[in-house]
Amino acid sequence: MNTTQTAYKDLILQSEGYFGPYGGCFVPEVLLPGLQEIAAAFDELKLDEAFLAEFHDTLHTFSGRPTAFTPLPRLTEEIGGAQLFLKNEGLNHTGAHKITHCIGQILLAKRLGKKRIIAETGAGQHGYATAAVCARFGLDCTVYMGRKDYERQRPNVYWMELLGTKVVPVEDGSQTLNDAVIAAFKDWVANPESYYLLGSAVGPHPYPAMNTFFQKVVGEEIRNQCVEATGRLPDYCVACVGGGSNAMGMFYDFLDDEEVGLIGVEAGGRGVQPGEHAAKVLHGQLGIFEGYHSYFLQDGDGNIAATHSVSAGLDYCGVSPILAYLADEGRVQFATASDAAALAAVQRLARKEGLIPALESAHGFAHAFELAATLPKDKIVVVNASGRGEKDLFITMRHFQEESLIAYAKHLLK
Repeated sequence: MNTTQTAYKDLILQSEGYFGPYGGCFVPEVLLPGLQEIAAAFDELKLDEAFLAEFHDTLHTFSGRPTAFTPLPRLTEEIGGAQLFLKNEGLNHTGAHKITHCIGQILLAKRLGKKRIIAETGAGQHGYATAAVCARFGLDCTVYMGRKDYERQRPNVYWMELLGTKVVPVEDGSQTLNDAVIAAFKDWVANPESYYLLGSAVGPHPYPAMNTFFQKVVGEEIRNQCVEATGRLPDYCVACVGGGSNAMGMFYDFLDDEEVGLIGVEAGGRGVQPGEHAAKVLHGQLGIFEGYHSYFLQDGDGNIAATHSVSAGLDYCGVSPILAYLADEGRVQFATASDAAALAAVQRLARKEGLIPALESAHGFAHAFELAATLPKDKIVVVNASGRGEKDLFITMRHFQEESLIAYAKHLLK
């Protein structure tokens, strides 16, 4: 099916939960009333001027929007191709784009009279943002986090606990984001009066469209900032893809601008074998899991397969049903970046531009650097720097210190 121009944006925000064949609401019956309540509230509030005014005022006064649109002149010169820019979502309060949909959902939860919030987190940025908005608005908060992520993202665990949130390490399965999502859903089944503040453009209806709606401010800002800085729209927008919230936030406002290429970059990990990567669109299979129909990484028996990424925020097993639809339509192209390429991109951006991105965002930069080298100098490539790199301190420090120690040892052995 070829979708006519302007239909993409309309389909997403006017959808009843399906994007082509993807999406839906496949959940236990006990959760349906809660999801229907959230969907009805979202349909009403997305048109409510007072609600939207409060949302945008909170983005400005609490989160710090608009975030900066930053040229990368030294990297542009070094690469010798297209002009490079980044959208610095790491300048948001709590260090990533995640707080944007957390603000939107917490305001909705308060309108519904909810007193307790449940959330999941992988890299910790969604959990940290949820903890911050719950503290700000006086709501009780429990965040589930896979044990592996709990250990490798200790700075964010500390911040969540400091903010008064209960962080629960999940010992089941692979002990990563997928298992945290399952644990959060189990809590919601047991406590349906709570509000589940889901952290990406995934899950059952209305979460994919709702989080896209709240995150679309990212692309709206990029549009205005790029025109102001360069006189025109970008030629390419590049974003990393785990579940899809930062990518949909960047892409949504450009979906009907056919001249703007949209590229999602998945985690290539250590290789193409099962369990070595987290590239759902490029290597996944269709399935239904955690309430929605999309692409998931599965084994030969149709069970959810193990994933891997150096970045805790990209190793989720599925992808937004909206992105699955846009991939099938050819509107969003997909690529991968390996662990090694992402780490190299962190170092390159730090040393050339004085900016340290999150490892998730670094996947987008790794691909953008390759892309820019193939393009004429009058082209414009914008990368969504979805978060900043402090949370990855223990991962990057271990990698780069080991690299330095190996180099020093080789020097001594000469």
